[in-house]
Amino acid sequence: MNKSAKKILAALLSTTMAFSLASCSGPGGSGKKTVGIAMPTKSLERWNRDGEYLKDLFEKAGYKVELKYSDNKTDQQNNDIQNMIADKVDLLLIAAVDGSTLTQTLDDAKKAKIPVVAYDRLIMNTDAVSYYVSFDNYTVGKLQGEFVRDKLELESAAGPFNIEFTAGDPADNNATYFFNGAYEALQSYIDAGKLVIKSGKKTFEQVATEKWKTETALANMQNTLASYYSDGTVLDVALCSNDSTALGVAQAIGSDYKGSNKPIVTGQDGDVANLRNIVDGVQTMTVYKNVRDQAGVTVEVSKAILDGKTPGSDLIGSLPAEAVYDTDSYNNGVKNVPSYLLVPYVITADNLQKLVDTTLYKWDDAHKYLESTAETT
Repeated sequence: MNKSAKKILAALLSTTMAFSLASCSGPGGSGKKTVGIAMPTKSLERWNRDGEYLKDLFEKAGYKVELKYSDNKTDQQNNDIQNMIADKVDLLLIAAVDGSTLTQTLDDAKKAKIPVVAYDRLIMNTDAVSYYVSFDNYTVGKLQGEFVRDKLELESAAGPFNIEFTAGDPADNNATYFFNGAYEALQSYIDAGKLVIKSGKKTFEQVATEKWKTETALANMQNTLASYYSDGTVLDVALCSNDSTALGVAQAIGSDYKGSNKPIVTGQDGDVANLRNIVDGVQTMTVYKNVRDQAGVTVEVSKAILDGKTPGSDLIGSLPAEAVYDTDSYNNGVKNVPSYLLVPYVITADNLQKLVDTTLYKWDDAHKYLESTAETT
């Protein structure tokens, strides 16, 4: 082979190697890293917002995304995640349908050396979970309880006032935190008899709502009202852990409630239907968890992991939203899962503009109701 031919061959090999490296390294080429996102369901507005916003942020950061919704079915979510493992995604981001049913699947993820981030709901009974990104779920309930305390002026009012609780899905680890936060904020008033639970339902198990279903919450509250309030007894507070249950409870109470006052109805999530109810005086408040903030923090934590780093408290200063790094509070039965916890806040009819300021909502043409600006399809 003459020198000229050798030079041509060397140039071709150099070009081939450069192309090969470019195609299999980092975000940007056909070999860009892939994030697998498993969301529980499309039946609740909030999961549509979370899933689509996360997908958009990861893609803008240069990653490929596999996004799956599991129709609130544990078997389907396990299958979805197994398929992502088979597809060799580089990271799994999971909002669990039931955090106690993923142990074997995540063992497979660990064997495949795929890091797992639990999103919003803690995944139980596995050491495969690397991090947890959520809001301070106990504080969500605490804010609801403190709102009731202040609204009824329980420190000074004589009472007694009647209250009923509606909690969330037993399969959702967060649901107990929400309930406990609210109940414990009000427990001293319950113990003193200033707040009365006519139904006697004081435990999470007694007031849980499977899969957070509106229709289940509706039926449960109808039964409670028929059994304990049909004699004209006034219901003063319906403390609901989230907005989907609050919709059913508000429907059960109805617009023609015959008590001396409309009950306080709490919620959580900022679903559009509930925000309309807040404007109309049907629901009193919701605790809002900004999906933009949660998704932004999740992406930054995930990027650090994908870059081979071990994120910790050092990441706090560079996050796009206020958060606390916590290594003690969330134990999944196997380990304390390092957690990034964001701060929720209360929304009432008086501060709806705060939601518009997030750019995730806008006023309608009549400037009465809020509409979502997020993609939910």
